[in-house]
Amino acid sequence: MAILRGIMPLTRMFMMAFTFYSLTCMATAIVDKGKLISLNGVDYLAGGVAVSQLSSSRTLNWNWTLADIVPLTIVRTNATTFTSNELEKSITGFQLSDDVFALGFMEVIYIEHNGDDSDIDHTVDLTSESPGNKLVLTSSNYKDQNPLLVYAKMSQSLPNGPYFLSARTGEIFKAFRVYTDSHFTFTEGAVSDENGGFISLPALTEGAMTKSVAVPSRLYYTPTADKPLAGLRCGVKDIFDLKGLRTSGGNRAFYDLYPERNTTAPSIQRLIDAGAVIVGKMGTVQFANGDNPTADWVDFHCPFNPRGDGYQAPGGSSSGPGAGIAAYDWLDITIGIQVVSRGVFANRPSTGAIGLDHVLPLCKDLDTAGVFSRDAETWSSTIHAWYPNFTNYEKYPERIFYQNASFPDSETEAGSMLEEFVQKVEKFLGSEREYVDIAERWGETHPENAPSNVTDLLNTTYAILTSVGQYRSLALPFYADYAAQNGGRHPFINPGPLKRWQWGQDNGGDASYDVALRNKTIFREWWETNGYGKSNKEACSEGVYIYPYSTGETQYRNVYSDSPTAPPMGFKDGRISNMADVPDFVVPVGEVSYNSTVSLKTEYLPVTMSFVAARGCDLMLANLIRDLQAVEIIKPVNTGSKMYP
Repeated sequence: MAILRGIMPLTRMFMMAFTFYSLTCMATAIVDKGKLISLNGVDYLAGGVAVSQLSSSRTLNWNWTLADIVPLTIVRTNATTFTSNELEKSITGFQLSDDVFALGFMEVIYIEHNGDDSDIDHTVDLTSESPGNKLVLTSSNYKDQNPLLVYAKMSQSLPNGPYFLSARTGEIFKAFRVYTDSHFTFTEGAVSDENGGFISLPALTEGAMTKSVAVPSRLYYTPTADKPLAGLRCGVKDIFDLKGLRTSGGNRAFYDLYPERNTTAPSIQRLIDAGAVIVGKMGTVQFANGDNPTADWVDFHCPFNPRGDGYQAPGGSSSGPGAGIAAYDWLDITIGIQVVSRGVFANRPSTGAIGLDHVLPLCKDLDTAGVFSRDAETWSSTIHAWYPNFTNYEKYPERIFYQNASFPDSETEAGSMLEEFVQKVEKFLGSEREYVDIAERWGETHPENAPSNVTDLLNTTYAILTSVGQYRSLALPFYADYAAQNGGRHPFINPGPLKRWQWGQDNGGDASYDVALRNKTIFREWWETNGYGKSNKEACSEGVYIYPYSTGETQYRNVYSDSPTAPPMGFKDGRISNMADVPDFVVPVGEVSYNSTVSLKTEYLPVTMSFVAARGCDLMLANLIRDLQAVEIIKPVNTGSKMYP
């Protein structure tokens, strides 16, 4: 009895705990994030949200499988007679156009008739055509007596392509191929929750410290006038909010402090509405404000640039989007805020081209958002679909502004390549370059209230605007929120942004911001009147200012850097777009050789050219560059170490 008396209190405690656990579980929301499936050695994700459901008038035979989830291929047809030859043509087309579809998805085939209600005559014999096939389902009455064919009804019509089917419930799930982010360009993979939001990708595939990214079948999407970007796989810099996901800005404390966003940034939603498919968030220098690889990247790891020996800096604040689009064939476009020099098509649009609500700010008076791609056709289509307020111009400027000091000696490998490119552009536009000197032109025509040297006007302008602007719009509220939740503690900030914020406060703070903004306005007005950014009624821009964006210089990521002390100073070609609010479109020209200290082999790095036009002439530049590619003056680039293997 003494023993029993000792046991009873423990039993009551266990029952109370079990009851509490049960009640807690009843109140817990369960989210199915999908299932990781290996099919013939390739990893796939069966989406956690069903997109349709099959039901049949007769019990299906599932004796051939022990799995609940089985691969399924949907084939749509308008033909009244559907034969093995027709099926073979469809499957061949799937294989040629889609990296997700594989023959393993033919275990179950569903043939959906898109025609009228007349009978469809199936003469499909899959026992020889597809040894892996176990079941054929059809959406309409059938005349063929082949015992494989079973009539079934689909609750929601679906496009062609590969899917996964639950043998238990009949639910159909989208099929995503899971890729490994071997270049560390993503901070988080994501899939749609099919309700306007996103689910963080749970799947993990093999790879040291790498993320996984899941991409849906290309067969699900067909571009239309309303959805011109249908099916384009898109990675987004991790400063844009996506509903259901957290935003990091490249900072661990920021990511942990704030919950999942309940709104997708309108700029990204506009891409989604045009048909783009968001597949994840991508790396950024911390708060898009200055990190050098590898020393300054403390919170997150710097993405790997695939070009050359693989150990060159990825360049710019949009390091993840730039490196990712240069690395992965399965990625079509990426979104960032600054142009990159990784041998891809990239743009910084006119300021104000797209709204930036729900985007972490660098400076509200400078911020923009651009697109990266590997070919001008895709790039131009995205630009046309994304920016809502620009006029389309098919006529091109007849003037080319060329500053000698910006270009390398034509005797060098890069200089010779750029010279040949400029000559081809001259011939295309039917115009010869005009030699200009911005500093000299400024000295002759500058406003009376401005210094005679343009560098004196703009030396610290960008530095003040970004450092002071971000400190007051992001750093101060972040510091306050973090302290309130962490006992007054201060969050970790990478050396780059931390030094820049402090420099801004040490150099005038808010008062200096007003002066810098005024200087920027002075330059913009001069550029539009006496400079090289005048508008034109017929061609939008009076001329195109061109300059080399990159000339194949090395920047090894394993070289120790000096401690950051201040933001970028001075004035150069790359600052024109920031200061004048004008578009700057970067295109690949070629690649030059160098002797790598890493591989000890000859490697190649990109040479790129920038096209600058008057404010608001973004679509004209997109058209021009698209047409330059059409006549092969510019060429699409490949992924990997070389743009043109």
